[in-house]
Formats: sequence, C-alpha cells, structure tokens
Amino acid sequence: MTETLDICPLSDLPPGAARVVEWEDLEIGIFNCEGVLYAIEDRCSHDNGTLAEGPLDQAACTIECPRHGSVFDLRTGTPKTLPAYVPVETFDVRVEDDMIKLEVE
Repeated sequence: MTETLDICPLSDLPPGAARVVEWEDLEIGIFNCEGVLYAIEDRCSHDNGTLAEGPLDQAACTIECPRHGSVFDLRTGTPKTLPAYVPVETFDVRVEDDMIKLEVE
C-alpha cells in the first residue's frame, strides 16, 4: 500500500540541496537537480554508506558516494561507476501546493 509523506516546503530544498528522511527502517535521500526533484534510497549498494553526504552533480543528475566514489544516477538509482554495481531503490517525489511529497510502499 502506497503512503504519501509530506517532506518540506519546496523553498526549503533549493537547487543543489539534499535532504534525508527516514521512513520505517529506510533512509531516503531527496535531491534537487536544477529544479527537478529525485528520491533514492540513501544507501550505497557497495558498502551501505550514506549517499546524501557526497557531491551532487546537478548537470549530470548524479550523486557520488563519499566513501569509495561510486556515482549513482538519481533518475534510475543505477550505479554509473564501480565499485557499486547493484542499483538502489528510487521513489516518486512531487510538489503539491508548494509541499514536497514522497511516495513510499
């Protein structure tokens, strides 16, 4: 069953910013890439480190794991570089009435 979470007003997550939210036992990173919002599991599939603390490349829409440098596509959760090779989960995110909303299952 899908649940919708209110995250924050859009103005609290400007382009280039990231935010981590917890839902049940999962941490989810929400990223603003040049005005487009993406949400992925905040866990590098290589060693379970946080992704949201790494450098965000807005133009490429990627996040780099700060531990070992794997780069993940925020649109798909797919790793673009080693050592990670397993994708991470992605989530639907949208804005309604200036509120960022995240859909989780």
